[in-house]
Amino acid sequence: MIYIHEIEKSYGSTKVLKGVNGSIAKGDFITIVGASGAGKSTLLHLIAGLDKGHSGSIEFNGQMLESMDKTSLNAYRNQQIGLVFQFHNLLPELTALENITLPRWIGGKMNKSALLKANELLELLGIADRAHHLPSEMSGGEQQRVAIARALINEPELLLADEPTGNLDSENAQAVHDLLIKLNRELGQTIVVVTHNKSLAALGQTKWTMTDGKLSSD
Repeated sequence: MIYIHEIEKSYGSTKVLKGVNGSIAKGDFITIVGASGAGKSTLLHLIAGLDKGHSGSIEFNGQMLESMDKTSLNAYRNQQIGLVFQFHNLLPELTALENITLPRWIGGKMNKSALLKANELLELLGIADRAHHLPSEMSGGEQQRVAIARALINEPELLLADEPTGNLDSENAQAVHDLLIKLNRELGQTIVVVTHNKSLAALGQTKWTMTDGKLSSD
């Protein structure tokens, strides 16, 4: 699905990624670990098309991200990639159902099937009873499940998660771990997770380790 070839990325005089290579196949569950500042989140953002490297390339299903214009990149992020962050970033004035369907609104594809899909995700993630609750009326774990459902509403080929349990207590973190495993093993969802959580890191079929801007794989 994705080939990463000799990606380098700098911020000012600091080189964060130093010739990173890797590949992601359909159905993979990859965890990325490493010390803070090693380049984990930077790599995830490049795969998501949120930023561009200074050299090298990232190829998604035969198309180079570097060659995409702004419109194509926006469509790539909306349709092909699901993003989950440490902080759920839900809109406080929208209900869980409305937050989940937001990418459909943005993509101009809001219809009855979108509502049906959103309700299916609410059921799958065990938060169907929170469909019409605002974020302030939900726990942190419930909010993160809504964020995951939002990332999945467009049925993306790849789910990218950056420290998805970093802001949760151990019980809610375990619930998110179980959910990611379920999505991968039962639904075949391709997942890449950046994490400091050793339990979550151990769940990956493949573990990538970032060290001083270099990537190694087990």
